[in-house]
Amino acid sequence: MPILTTTYDSATATTDLSCTIASLATSATLITGRQTAVIDNSSNQYIDMQLMGQIMTGTSPTVNTTIALFAWSVIKRVAGASTYPRAGTTQLAATDAAATWVLDQLPPLIWSTNVNATSDTSYPINVRSVAQIFGGVLPQFYGFYLAHNTGVPLNGTAGNHWLTTTGIKITST
Repeated sequence: MPILTTTYDSATATTDLSCTIASLATSATLITGRQTAVIDNSSNQYIDMQLMGQIMTGTSPTVNTTIALFAWSVIKRVAGASTYPRAGTTQLAATDAAATWVLDQLPPLIWSTNVNATSDTSYPINVRSVAQIFGGVLPQFYGFYLAHNTGVPLNGTAGNHWLTTTGIKITST
């Protein structure tokens, strides 16, 4: 009888996501922010993904405001071509880019934190199961959207922010 084992993409490294977070402008309603480049799971075929990261506030953020991370997936795939969700009047793309959503059409919220008034505070992100967000099945193509309403741009140093993933598979021995 085979033995099933959970294996991780890498025991020593994670995969950085492409998303320009440094100096991201504030959005009172969280509708204006930044999307990651699309994550292509068609080759690796992970059953799940862990998402980790860090976001740092800028100078003098407003207390009790929010940094929020949302998840979205490709809505149609025909003959190798993907159709991405619409963010307001703009179609999302496969690349790291600015995005503006319509308020009642924001994708599912997967992580958020309340912010204190201290400048340059780091907030860790730890999402144990991305598949759970999509009903237990990790999509073939998906991405994330980050926004905040802290009243000031996020910290301007790129190295103070990051989003990274670790793929999870089940192997049989």
